[in-house]
Amino acid sequence: MINNIIAIVVISFIIVGSLWGIGNLMNPQKDNKINSEGILLFAENNFFNKTNPTLYINSNFPQKITIANEDFVRHDFIIDELNINTGYLYSTQHFTTAIASREAGIFEYYCSLHPSTMRGKLIIS
Repeated sequence: MINNIIAIVVISFIIVGSLWGIGNLMNPQKDNKINSEGILLFAENNFFNKTNPTLYINSNFPQKITIANEDFVRHDFIIDELNINTGYLYSTQHFTTAIASREAGIFEYYCSLHPSTMRGKLIIS
């Protein structure tokens, strides 16, 4: 009786694994490339681009910015003074927006979930 149960479990694993493999061959995962125009920030290991770089943009000229979560935990990207908030980005999600301002200034960006390690400056000149 136990041998029959073991055989059924093994055969089930073989069938499910085969169907999964065939499904992946027939429907490969889509390539989710991110357009690299503009500023690209990767959220990973509780940093943006490993160093939380200072971002520079010109006033009166919209600048495209993409935030990509390459981490296993969720992150967001917020600039309070410019009303930018990506909402929570889960693993492999990304968010693209444009930043435009008529006024020069220094603004702080941060992740609300990891504010002590994920913060930097945006300088509009």
